[in-house]
Amino acid sequence: MPKVLISDKLSPAAVEIFRNRGIEVDLKPGLSPAELRAVIGGYDGLAIRSATKVTRELLDVAPRLKVVGRAGIGVDNVDIRSATSRGVVVMNTPHGNTITTAEHAIAMMFALARQIPEASVSTKAGNWEKNRFMGVELTAKTLGLIGCGNIGSIVADRAVGLRMRVLAYDPYLSEKKALDLGVEKTDLDTLLARADFITLHTPLTDATRNILSQQALAATKPGVRIINCARGGLLDEGALADAIRSGHVAGAALDVFETEPATASPLFGLENVVCTPHLGAATAEAQENVALQVAEQISDFLLTGAVTNAINMASVSAEDAPRLKPYLELCRLLGAFAGQLTQASEGAIHKVSIEYEGQAAALNHRPLTAAALSGLMSPLMEGVNMVNASVAARDHGIDVAETAHDRPTEYLTLVRVSVETGTLSRSVSGTLFAGSRPRIVEIKGIKVEADFAPHMLYVTNQDKPGFIGRFGATLAGAGLNIATFHLGRANQGGDAICLVSLDESVPEDVLAMVRTLPLVVQATGLAF
Repeated sequence: MPKVLISDKLSPAAVEIFRNRGIEVDLKPGLSPAELRAVIGGYDGLAIRSATKVTRELLDVAPRLKVVGRAGIGVDNVDIRSATSRGVVVMNTPHGNTITTAEHAIAMMFALARQIPEASVSTKAGNWEKNRFMGVELTAKTLGLIGCGNIGSIVADRAVGLRMRVLAYDPYLSEKKALDLGVEKTDLDTLLARADFITLHTPLTDATRNILSQQALAATKPGVRIINCARGGLLDEGALADAIRSGHVAGAALDVFETEPATASPLFGLENVVCTPHLGAATAEAQENVALQVAEQISDFLLTGAVTNAINMASVSAEDAPRLKPYLELCRLLGAFAGQLTQASEGAIHKVSIEYEGQAAALNHRPLTAAALSGLMSPLMEGVNMVNASVAARDHGIDVAETAHDRPTEYLTLVRVSVETGTLSRSVSGTLFAGSRPRIVEIKGIKVEADFAPHMLYVTNQDKPGFIGRFGATLAGAGLNIATFHLGRANQGGDAICLVSLDESVPEDVLAMVRTLPLVVQATGLAF
């Protein structure tokens, strides 16, 4: 039974989802880093919010861990690189709090435009300073969106409804999507120069860190107001404070800070600055949504292999998972077959090509390619799986290509894995027998029909009389029982292949004897 640890506060309904799905779950919020390291080794899954830090040190002591699920969109508290290298899937829930966060950005924009927090404090203090709080309307103003993804798109929709003109800077925003949203796609410099309000809706990356730097703030329209409900670190807080004090920036509203909890900031104490303690997702609906989503996603992965909203792996929907499962196994076995045949003397693998034909051509190829690479890379490194296989291939300098062929094939479905080294290339093809059982159908262009078995012996030889008798006698003399025996050849008297299934692995001394037999070109023991 899979076992999951919830290490941050999560809705009780999430706990019930795990239990109802047959997963053992422990709810232990508030563990110290040392306490978490002491217990994490016993869990297959980890459900977190923002408090738990999933570090390299934590992953080092979590050999069973297969998945980390973040209830929320940000994964700044997870070491993605270390998780990927260890084969741990990292998921988030990017849609569970999108509306709530977008609404908070709109609310902050209203609060800033009308100075609502300061007016409230003044009024409650017994003052009636009606003339002091002179606000501005949003109607007909220009809103600049830096980032127009899930949350930014909702903010754009609400802003258009408020009769604002909306500019959007987002390298990934298509012209069609911009037209559908009713926004003008533009570059950053144009947005800074024209926007009356600027709101940030982008993740924190090397490319976006301090995107509103001192230089960028100086390029903004005088009197601009700035809202950040996305990530601390997207703007220079010190430079923003200076720009507000100088009067160039009319005000700012921040829900996120570079250092959190934010107990001090150069923006604190300034007028026309609204600050909230990272409340973007703090509604009952959002908290419930992300908790339920992360519980369902982790459960689906541990029970069916479905991958949803993964940061470091191709997605596999719950509907696709059962259909892809036999193909994933076929691809893994084909990759393992090709990898084990590759000899050190042939040079390092520098290219892998994976071709899909027939029904396989219409499938989601990314997870299938990852499965093939995981099988291929297993002989080269320990702990490789579908999560880290692509990274492992890249680290080993292997170029990966995948092709889907829309052409007739003699098999209903076919996958071919080809490997190129410094001296040669070889391929192995397979299909699914009876819709679910992986079967080899071709090796190096030679037809061979064989099921995979835990222990196999692959031999290439010259097609001449006498080989099979000597080969069989050698195995019999070593006490090895043959389960199945499959032969194939390119042409009479040319290259031939012998693929044998055995009841046990082939000892090295027996392999050595087979390699010395007349006509033998290569002999390799295979394990699956």
